[in-house]
Amino acid sequence: MPQAAADPTHELGRCWAGADRVVVLTGAGMSTASGIPDFRSPGGRWANYQPVPLPDFLADDAARQEYWRYKGETWRLIREAQPNPAHQALAELAHDGRVQLLVTQNVDGLHERSGFPPERFVAIHGTDSRVVCLSCKRREERDPIQAVWEAGCAVPLCPCGGFYKPATISFGQSLVEEDLDRALSAAAKCDLFVAAGTSLVVGPINQMFLLAHQSRAATAILTVSETPFDHLVRWKLSDPLQVVLPALCRRVRQPA
Repeated sequence: MPQAAADPTHELGRCWAGADRVVVLTGAGMSTASGIPDFRSPGGRWANYQPVPLPDFLADDAARQEYWRYKGETWRLIREAQPNPAHQALAELAHDGRVQLLVTQNVDGLHERSGFPPERFVAIHGTDSRVVCLSCKRREERDPIQAVWEAGCAVPLCPCGGFYKPATISFGQSLVEEDLDRALSAAAKCDLFVAAGTSLVVGPINQMFLLAHQSRAATAILTVSETPFDHLVRWKLSDPLQVVLPALCRRVRQPA
């Protein structure tokens, strides 16, 4: 009789358990089980919304109004969402010393709320839980500033007179160079690179995969969608992340 195929979760778990430097990149698929839709999917929110680039936000009041209206709708979802078992599994692995660095493309704050160690974490696209003044760079918690918008639909202003916007990276806005350098450097030096819930189409952060692959790290992609790097990856798992990541966590802790 032919032998049964090896369990990729078991193999990946054993590799993870034996790796010294594990780097994880997460995307929107991490949060769908928490009730936050993948905005990039066909039929998602971005199918009916034209993002407001930063230069338009700065130059035009109508663009600022549209930006805050859309961001207000998504904030209601984000504020009520809770970390799911996939977030919790990665937080547990990090506390065990099994994740050197986690880089997320998500702005929903669920990794932070899961208790993930902040010193091992980079939110490469910023966060929706805070706002930043585009003039003086003052940062505030989101809720009180959001209340200003909801009370009168006026674009909130900083005490200095500058415009507040949620502290996410907008189109036309550069990533934080220090965060990007840290992410790419970690990927180039890791033993295992895991991409979870991301289609790996957004640059430049998707270059983390290629840097890890070129340095001969083991690689895994955990997502139902196709990615540009599927032909290079060692393991491709398409099970729901709220199932596969807790299973991997158990495997890492008991690799035999």
